[in-house]
Amino acid sequence: MTGPVVLACGLATVDVIQTVDHVPSANEKVVAVGTRVEAGGPALNAAVTAALLGVPARLVTAVGGSALGRVVLDDCATHGVVLVDTARAGFVLPVSTVLVTVSTGERAVASRNSAGSTPTAVLGPERLDEALDGVTAVLVDGHHLPVAMAVAAAARDRGIPVLADGGSWKPGLERLLAHVDVLVVSGDFRRGTDDGEVDLGDLLGLGPRWVARTAGGDPVRWLAADGSSGSVPVHPTVVVDTLGAGDVLHGALVADIAQHGTADLPASLARSVELATMSVAAPGARGWAPVTALRGS
Repeated sequence: MTGPVVLACGLATVDVIQTVDHVPSANEKVVAVGTRVEAGGPALNAAVTAALLGVPARLVTAVGGSALGRVVLDDCATHGVVLVDTARAGFVLPVSTVLVTVSTGERAVASRNSAGSTPTAVLGPERLDEALDGVTAVLVDGHHLPVAMAVAAAARDRGIPVLADGGSWKPGLERLLAHVDVLVVSGDFRRGTDDGEVDLGDLLGLGPRWVARTAGGDPVRWLAADGSSGSVPVHPTVVVDTLGAGDVLHGALVADIAQHGTADLPASLARSVELATMSVAAPGARGWAPVTALRGS
């Protein structure tokens, strides 16, 4: 395979998404105005985003053989994402319950993610070689940590840039970040049990050479190991649904890095922020794709 190729490693889920007028309080029942069931998870959404942008994508995750797994398998097949399944016997695919508020597009999520699940199989040397063959950029999201560490370390050894999605702190994440080149965290990212916002300089100290932090509709600030810094504006838009916007940003960024390398990360980030902004103006993590096609992008 020639040309850019993305490998995303991390979490896949099945999302049960209910659109509501408001999030219910304790003991309150609300009637949803819309319901859908679809594949989700940060690594899966990032891989699908890259594929929708025309960059071939592979996904290293745990799916298993349950009926729920068929939702993920079908989604990957539909978008041409090559799946490398690390599930062991007894693995149960995580389910996320998502409430999206109609008036604001904000979402509330309940999910176990990969916590408490059956450990997944770390890829051996042969499977790592196969998974990374031809890959030009890797994304890890911090889930299924032993698998992610093996993938990130092997990619680093091969000179493949590694991007980390820092949606939230996970136990042991500092060990993964030692193998990461680029880290983008959310505004809610906190290190361990710390309540305060993490300093970008402190994140550089964990291993990455370039870090950035998103902040909703505010500019995305970045800092590089060479001391340079800056920000990328987020253009105003009508928010329909914020679900998966961060995943779209990371998927777009790893696809951009796969195509153009890391020579101009601020420009890559700006293009990715633009797509994430389009994402929140459409339903779900895929609603932007028809809009992109109509614009000839």
